[in-house]
Amino acid sequence: MPVNQPATYPFTAEKLDLSPLYSTLRKEQPLSRIQLPYGEPAWLATRYEDARLVLSDPRFSRNESLRRDEPRMRSFPTPPDALMILDPPEHTRLRRLASKAFTVKRVEDWRPRVERIAAELADGMLTKGTHADLVTDFALPLPISVISALLGVPFEDRGDFHVWAEAFISTTKYTEEEAAKHRASLTAYMAGLIADHRDNPRDDLIGDLVAARDEEDRLSERELQTMLSGILVGGFETTATQITNFVYVLLAHPEQLAALRADLDRIPQAVEELLRFVPLSIGTTFARYALEDVEVGGVTVRAGEPVMVALHSANRDESVFTCPHQLDLERREAAHVAFGAAYTTAWAPRSPGWNCRWPCAPC
Repeated sequence: MPVNQPATYPFTAEKLDLSPLYSTLRKEQPLSRIQLPYGEPAWLATRYEDARLVLSDPRFSRNESLRRDEPRMRSFPTPPDALMILDPPEHTRLRRLASKAFTVKRVEDWRPRVERIAAELADGMLTKGTHADLVTDFALPLPISVISALLGVPFEDRGDFHVWAEAFISTTKYTEEEAAKHRASLTAYMAGLIADHRDNPRDDLIGDLVAARDEEDRLSERELQTMLSGILVGGFETTATQITNFVYVLLAHPEQLAALRADLDRIPQAVEELLRFVPLSIGTTFARYALEDVEVGGVTVRAGEPVMVALHSANRDESVFTCPHQLDLERREAAHVAFGAAYTTAWAPRSPGWNCRWPCAPC
């Protein structure tokens, strides 16, 4: 691929089978030029270390995209008040407030309720027998039920949440006008929930955030609405998608699935490997703009140029993971970057004498 000629991106429409071009780029051209359906051309980082650099180095900015024609999959840009568009310290401030809902204690308090919802949905599938559908009967209703309960959303409104969340994520299902209408509906709904919590205070996620807005003055009204919408969208669609993808991949590896069923204590480690192995999307989003000249992958990224990170490619980096194109639920290597550079796991470094169990070609 000529260095100066951007390649059409995404490389393939197949989500679970990564294009072999990623492997070629990691070896020969770790930083390459791409062109998404909308916006200006960008650099694409495909290696693990380069991905971590771009995602964590303060010389790269997300907020700068507001002043640029950001590379993107959709015709409309990212909303200017979205959490993912901010840089520290504003991003840090808002993320710290949102994290109050997901402390270890609160998550553990919620565990029985989540398990009960999952069990009820699974029982419903068993009742349907061969007519059960993993997507509609389990993968979609589980996260939307949990998040709706977390936000205190009436049961009868959960169908609307599904449509609104899709409008934020889907690149083809809605026109620009339809998507804008659904996003506005979600914002208005969140405003109503906030007003109700002010009139009827209660101890839940929205109550904590309303208190931060009204009593401690750490949130603007718009930030509060946007944060609640982001929690809905970020927690619903990705979870529903990966539940079905994980099940599909496990069924395609029956021996490893059988071993996992025989030892359920291995589930946390298996989830980490599935997060590494299964791509979250076919492409990448959220360009980061260089604020000054920065060397990445042996290439100088000039100030003002956007870089996009292929997390799914970084998770298959041969220099970091042994036989990365193989699913190995017993893998104990470096932390994946499925959630970005800040996420860490309990994986142990590869121990001396550790041998790959796969009879694959040298990688």
